[in-house]
Amino acid sequence: MKTLFAAAISLALCSVAVAAQKGSKEEAVAMVKKAVAMVKSDGKEKTFAAISDPANTTFHDRDLYIYVYDFNGVALAHGNNPKMVGKSSIGLRDNEGKFIVKEMIKVVKAKGSGSVDFKWPNPVTKTVELKAGYVERVDDFLIGSGAYQ
Repeated sequence: MKTLFAAAISLALCSVAVAAQKGSKEEAVAMVKKAVAMVKSDGKEKTFAAISDPANTTFHDRDLYIYVYDFNGVALAHGNNPKMVGKSSIGLRDNEGKFIVKEMIKVVKAKGSGSVDFKWPNPVTKTVELKAGYVERVDDFLIGSGAYQ
C-alpha cells in the first residue's frame, strides 16, 4: 500500500513539474499586455527589438514568446523565429488547415483583442500541440502570444 501511495505522489509531482515548465494562458495575456504597454511608452522600434532578443525574459519565458503581425500578415517581430520577420504569413495554416494569422487579424479588427486557438509546434517539447493564443490590436498591427495546452 505504501508503494502504491508513493507512486501516486511521485506521479502527481511529475505532473506539477511538467505544468510548471509550460506558461499559462494568463501569463501569455500578461506578456502581450506588457508588450502593448511598451509600444505605447517606448515606441515600436525599441519594443520590437526587445521582443526579438531571446535574452529578454520579459518577452521570453519557457514556451511563451511574443509575435507581431501587420494587417497584411507580415511579421514585424517574432520572439521564437526571427527568420519570419519581414515575411508574409497571411497564408500560414496549422496542421488542421486553419489560417492562423488571418484569424488573428479578423479577431483584432472586429473586437480589438481576443483568443485564437490553433495547433503549433512547441519550441520546448518539439511536438505539435494545441496553443491558446491571445492577440491585441495596436494601431495597424497586432501583438500576440499563446500558451500550449
